[in-house]
Amino acid sequence: MKHRLQFTAKKLVRMALLLLGVSLTAFLLMDASPLDPLQTNIGQAALGSMSPEQIARLEDYWGVNAPAAERYLGWLGDALRGDFGVSLLYRRPVPEVIGQRLSNSFWLLLTAWVLSGGLGLGLGLLAGAFRGRGPDKMIRGCCLVVSSTPAFWLALLLLMVFSVWLKVLPVGLSVPAGAAADSVTLAQRLRHALLPGLTLSVAGAAGIALHTREKVVDVLDSDYVLFARARGEGHILRRHVLRNVALPAITLQFASISEIIGGSVLVEKVFSYPGLGQAAVSAGLGGDMPLLMGITVATAFLVFGGNLAADLLYGIVDPRIRRGAAAG
Repeated sequence: MKHRLQFTAKKLVRMALLLLGVSLTAFLLMDASPLDPLQTNIGQAALGSMSPEQIARLEDYWGVNAPAAERYLGWLGDALRGDFGVSLLYRRPVPEVIGQRLSNSFWLLLTAWVLSGGLGLGLGLLAGAFRGRGPDKMIRGCCLVVSSTPAFWLALLLLMVFSVWLKVLPVGLSVPAGAAADSVTLAQRLRHALLPGLTLSVAGAAGIALHTREKVVDVLDSDYVLFARARGEGHILRRHVLRNVALPAITLQFASISEIIGGSVLVEKVFSYPGLGQAAVSAGLGGDMPLLMGITVATAFLVFGGNLAADLLYGIVDPRIRRGAAAG
């Protein structure tokens, strides 16, 4: 138990350092952006009609005049105290904006994560079991095409087929247009989230299927599987392949969190889905530094937390890792 706590503590310290690096990188990229937040959000014509005093107050509000080091250290000090500032675009606390948008995206991201993992693992096992034959060639061909297809293009394709041509699913948004918030049913929310979730699931499953297929082929070519077949054992996939594919599958599943979150930025923009990804785009284009920094740290925490969960699950799935860590 002691070594598990030490391992978790080291991972948490590393996560804190990584979050610090991510926040600094995001700040530097945002600070180097050529976009002028005043012209972007107010407009050149409106700025031309303002007095110098009004422009100076706006520059103070958007933090244009303060040095970059002073702004970052001020943000970091407030963030360590739990204060992530106020969104310049929404005029609300950053955690409140992130919480609202994340609640819209949570079930979408969770559904896409579970479906992509299950679909990718199943297709990878099927392709590996029938390697060199028809199912393997078909699955590999489809996965290669999907993995080389941009997520936004796949979203546009599904939107055109199911919303424009077949007219069976809504074009966008998370709820029906004009509907009151208290009158929206769960079925309506799921119907609006179906196409974005399907896009993220298909895009994420392709890479998992291809990696799982290669691991299955390696296991089937191993000496212990050959020995098991010589002994006449049955259920080779269940007894030997699944056990050895479990750890790579966990790694791929939790590593796909970053891909799904990154893909949701473009997918939510295509479907006009008011989630965390669309808020990140608005914050980046509008120069909303507090909101963009908060979203960056929140999403990075989800990704690093997923990797930590995968590391902790290794010892549960494979007892040899627990014994090796205890011996170390």
